[in-house]
Amino acid sequence: MKNIRNFCIIAHIDHGKSTLADRLLEVTNTVSQREMTAQVLDDMDLEKERGITIKSHAIQMNYPKDGQDYVLNLIDTPGHVDFSYEVSRSIAACEGALLVVDATQGIQAQTISNLYLAVDNNLEIIPVMNKIDLDSAHPEEVADEIMDLLGCSREDILSVSAKTGEGVPELLDAIVERIPAPVGDENAPLQALIFDSVFNSFRGIISYFRIINGTIRTNDHVKFVNTGKDYHADEVGVLRLNMEPRKVLKAGDVGYIISGIKTSKEVQVGDTITHVDNPCKEAIAGFEAVKPMVYAGVYPVDTDDYEELRASIEKLQLNDASLTFEPESSLALGFGFRCGFLGLLHMEIVQERLTREFNMDVITTVPNVQYKVQLTNGEELNVYNPSGMPEPNNIAEVYEPYIHAQIITKADYIGPVIKLCMDKRGQLKNQTYLTTDRIEITFDLPLGEVVFDFYDKLKSISKGYASFDYYLNGYQPSKLVKLEILLNGDPVDALSTLTFVDNAYPIGRKMCEKLKDLIPRQQFDVAIQAAIGSKIIARETVRQVRKDVTAKCYGGDITRKRKLLEKQKEGKKRMRQVGNVEVPQSAFLAVLKLD
Repeated sequence: MKNIRNFCIIAHIDHGKSTLADRLLEVTNTVSQREMTAQVLDDMDLEKERGITIKSHAIQMNYPKDGQDYVLNLIDTPGHVDFSYEVSRSIAACEGALLVVDATQGIQAQTISNLYLAVDNNLEIIPVMNKIDLDSAHPEEVADEIMDLLGCSREDILSVSAKTGEGVPELLDAIVERIPAPVGDENAPLQALIFDSVFNSFRGIISYFRIINGTIRTNDHVKFVNTGKDYHADEVGVLRLNMEPRKVLKAGDVGYIISGIKTSKEVQVGDTITHVDNPCKEAIAGFEAVKPMVYAGVYPVDTDDYEELRASIEKLQLNDASLTFEPESSLALGFGFRCGFLGLLHMEIVQERLTREFNMDVITTVPNVQYKVQLTNGEELNVYNPSGMPEPNNIAEVYEPYIHAQIITKADYIGPVIKLCMDKRGQLKNQTYLTTDRIEITFDLPLGEVVFDFYDKLKSISKGYASFDYYLNGYQPSKLVKLEILLNGDPVDALSTLTFVDNAYPIGRKMCEKLKDLIPRQQFDVAIQAAIGSKIIARETVRQVRKDVTAKCYGGDITRKRKLLEKQKEGKKRMRQVGNVEVPQSAFLAVLKLD
């Protein structure tokens, strides 16, 4: 055990975590030159296309030093705020963390929040300054920032270039010297923490675990503590670039177990694996359940695919433990699921993965956050979607979730950033200058305002320099109304939203204008209305497609033309009663992209 080192790489998005992981794998000869690609651990097509890490990836390396062979278990983590749950799970399986900071950009919001996660778990932190080969790097300033943040000395900070490989051998030496070996007892009852799992259509569910105490061998009879199910370990092994079977794994090791599990409910991330004959006294504590930030309905385009969609979401949930879902139904869309996501990017990725990996065509409704409603009879309700909102005369008070947001930006952009937050009903809490030209601004903001386009707008007004991180900060009373969209007088529940009373009119106006362009023309007029309760606040009309029935009349009496027009009018009236208006998928998506 004294030769094992378990560590993860944490950083803000785009600071070079995956590239640094590539260099570590290259220097330790874990991946041959023939198999080497850029961002070798990002194995999903989506990750390659977008250039972001979505999943944590574990891999084992061997490193000889001073005549001894060391085993290094690395977990590469995502950097985006929407995937912070992945980071928390990786940290639970490690003793140390490399904190990577970009020498051209300095410390960003996500750097700080990931650092706090690591410190809370008592990890040994090794500060690493990356991209020192770039002309725009200012290493001395960034080193001062790191020293202020960590309270370390200049000698503790390692300077590397993940692109060229400069400084990587010294980094490997530092990992061996500074990160403590895992502590545990090989002879104690087995205690292993599941930190991830994937679904394989041939082998069932594969669980990744870190052994805290004890030993596991192939064909052992094991059980999962929380679910109480027991299995035979058909195969255990370590995670290299591919899975490599081993006869035995001991305390401190990171590995995988295949036991022919077919149903996804039987595996929970954070569960403890132990032996059936000699079980451990208690499960491993300190693993918290995920709290979704954003809720949206996910419905199959074809209602017959409902059961298939359920199976797909269950398999996806294995691989993405931060996704939560429960069944719901909608008048417009039939049966589907109300899913909880950690943010809009997470929602977009889940939708894309359902399409690509499971071949499911889905419609996603307008995202909402969770509100608390105090009724006049003293009851309290949790409302996840607008259709669950009670009638206005039964509501005593509505509470909406607020977040505590930290924004780090250059001092030049402080005005536009504060204006953006004020427009989103934010309350300024604090301003701190980190250096002469970088400032940290702290705001309390309603989560519902941040959900849509806040991140995009923040990036545009700061020319990409501002970084943003947040955590939930309780509920506050608010004046919210339910904004409904009616098509020919019928409400489309999938398009209704809960919004702040002052924003209701402009949002209703824009939604009607947008839908007018997207809803195809029918043989009759289609009225699109935005309403609050029984009050109509905006209206647009999609004009009917008319056939010129009077074309065959040339000259003659006006009564002949009128007779034909009256006949057409009767037909249109009848058609309107039986005709229904199809809302295309693009209309649901367009509502998300309102300016």
